[in-house]
Amino acid sequence: MAMKIISMAALLVVVLASSVLQSTYAANYTVGDATGWTVPNPNNTEFYDDWTDNKNFVVGDVLEFNFTTGRHDVAEVTETAYDNCNTTIPIVRYTTGPARITLTRTGEYHFICTFDGHCGLGQKLSIDVRTGPSTAPTPGSTPNPSSSASALVATISLVFMSIALALFC
Repeated sequence: MAMKIISMAALLVVVLASSVLQSTYAANYTVGDATGWTVPNPNNTEFYDDWTDNKNFVVGDVLEFNFTTGRHDVAEVTETAYDNCNTTIPIVRYTTGPARITLTRTGEYHFICTFDGHCGLGQKLSIDVRTGPSTAPTPGSTPNPSSSASALVATISLVFMSIALALFC
């Protein structure tokens, strides 16, 4: 009877460990890739909209806005402020580049540069964040190191629990 309880407990731990392993994947995105966070080419004011194509943002992902301090900034704003390039009441503003922003909730995020005229010239980004995990890295992303470390810990735990299960059964 005791052996059956131990086996069931070990199986439960293996199932929980595999769940943790699956839910710890997040990605780092460099906004604009090599271009970074800047005023886009006047012929391509939809640059950041195009950049989001084929990307699946999930809670835990990190956006890195690469910009020169003093020449740009990044502000999270409401949808209305985003649509109208209203820079007067940001939710939060980052003035030192590069700025790393962790996506902590589902839903829409809206970002603009508050420097005079930059938003109107296309330096703005709107994304939709879903619940994770990402099924696979999307183009322009890299694995989040802290999530990779969590996945490693979960994998090691899973290996040890599998060994224990084999020894006790």
